[in-house]
Amino acid sequence: MEVIKGGVTAAKGFKAVGIYAGIKKKRKDMALVYSVVPAKSAGTFTTNIVKAAPVKWDIKLIKEYETASAVVLNSGVANACTGAEGEINNKRMAEAMASNLNVSANSVLTCSTGVIGKQLPIDVITVGTKLLAEKMEESIEAGTMAAEAIMTTDTYSKEYAVNIQIGDKVITIGGMAKGSGMIHPNMATMLGVVTTDISISKALLQEAISANVKETFNMISVDRDTSTNDSLIILANGLAGNKEITEKNKEYDKFCKALKVVTTNLAKKMAADGEGATKLFETIVIGAESKEQAVTLSKSIITSNLVKTAVYGNDANWGRILCAMGYSGADFDPDKVDLFIESVVGKIKLVENGMAANYSEEYATKILSAKEVTAIADVKMGNETATAWGCDLTYDYVKINADYRS
Repeated sequence: MEVIKGGVTAAKGFKAVGIYAGIKKKRKDMALVYSVVPAKSAGTFTTNIVKAAPVKWDIKLIKEYETASAVVLNSGVANACTGAEGEINNKRMAEAMASNLNVSANSVLTCSTGVIGKQLPIDVITVGTKLLAEKMEESIEAGTMAAEAIMTTDTYSKEYAVNIQIGDKVITIGGMAKGSGMIHPNMATMLGVVTTDISISKALLQEAISANVKETFNMISVDRDTSTNDSLIILANGLAGNKEITEKNKEYDKFCKALKVVTTNLAKKMAADGEGATKLFETIVIGAESKEQAVTLSKSIITSNLVKTAVYGNDANWGRILCAMGYSGADFDPDKVDLFIESVVGKIKLVENGMAANYSEEYATKILSAKEVTAIADVKMGNETATAWGCDLTYDYVKINADYRS
């Protein structure tokens, strides 16, 4: 596997662009990802009962149609809680994009992110779709522009791409994602698009992405809020020329592993860029008796506000971690837990068999002062493990969300 430069335009046959259409103030606010041939489509979406108009549209299209040609995305307005008018406007956005691409509206998926409750400025968006079609390119830079255009409170764009060998063919997988706040399993306030030139059946593509999110985007949290617009779409256009993967075999497993590398890196970038965050906080639970137990414990630790504030303050307050494990709902013996923290500075044991270990508070503070910090909890019950990603909780999180609409 080779990590390469780029995102959604890294794979063969994909074009993209991001533009300023006029939805937001002087920032790119519309993006397009387009496959030059129809691509197999699959996706996963928010578990929130309140679903935005584009989420409903995409779920229907992915279920009913084998392929899609494009994904058009806007930032600034979420088109959520907008009723029948919102659904009409979403359809108009898809139809306008389809007209400018000379494809069917049923082959255009839509994504929106931004303020909930506001109607799309459909006239602005209609003009924007024309600009998108005119300016799209296959260049790496065009993919980056698309990643920039879907940002809301993100402080940087998020892309990742890899090459793998399947048979005598080079397969590319690339993706982009946005998300900084309203991030909590399952998924996040994310818009994510992954593109690949692999040839694979739609059923296996859907199975691959559905399984993938359980260990990637479903394992991140910033603020315990699940959005109305969470969308992760994957398009596979087959232009790499490999023999179509139609069963679970070595080639399928290789694809899934590479896909996980892409989505894990995008997920970690989102967690690290949590609103107001100063560092990435990773939690690894080891020695669990089941995967479910490991997942539950790791998520409970990264979502604890008291743990997150301690991480921000570089305070090795390990009691908060054990407390978060204790109310997670997972059964374990607290008198057997070992707890470690590590970063580029080093690694130390804070807890042994449920009690304080002999460690230096000064050294622990130095470890926690790094930009990426990991807590490792060993519950000594089995061989299962799980990893979750979050961030510290700072004053700036409150400031950002206190005046988000203004």
